[in-house]
Amino acid sequence: MTNPHTAEITVTVNGAEQTLTVRHHWSLLDVLREALGLTGAKRGCDRGECGSCTVLLDRTPVNACQVLAIRADGHDVLTVEGLAPAGELSPLQQAFLDEDGGQCGFCTPGFVMATRALLDGNPSPTDAEIREALSGNLCRCNAYGRILASVRAAAACAS
Repeated sequence: MTNPHTAEITVTVNGAEQTLTVRHHWSLLDVLREALGLTGAKRGCDRGECGSCTVLLDRTPVNACQVLAIRADGHDVLTVEGLAPAGELSPLQQAFLDEDGGQCGFCTPGFVMATRALLDGNPSPTDAEIREALSGNLCRCNAYGRILASVRAAAACAS
């Protein structure tokens, strides 16, 4: 007997197709963290205001806490874990490490994923473009100067 409160979805996460049974009220963040064990995206505000749960949905940054899991059916999701599938940091992640853009690290995955989306579309952004692209992400440590330096370093590596 089918459960009227669940649905089966198929989503490609970090390049691997996943078929899951999800409850209708689950967010994409719930699925990533609880069902798939991908804890890079953080549960911060649960209101789409802090950006700690930012992932790329079809290459577009989204707050995973605000996307119903059933809306991800048939789509591609990239998480921070997908940037380093072989266990080695990507140049983007390394830039954040080298420039100390991580501070406590809680918000870092969200900033890294927003930066990935920015650099995919604009490999040489201005400071104003970086600020705009990262405006949906909050850092509680106030490391914005280091984060800007990290994005600039990542952009320099990409060009």
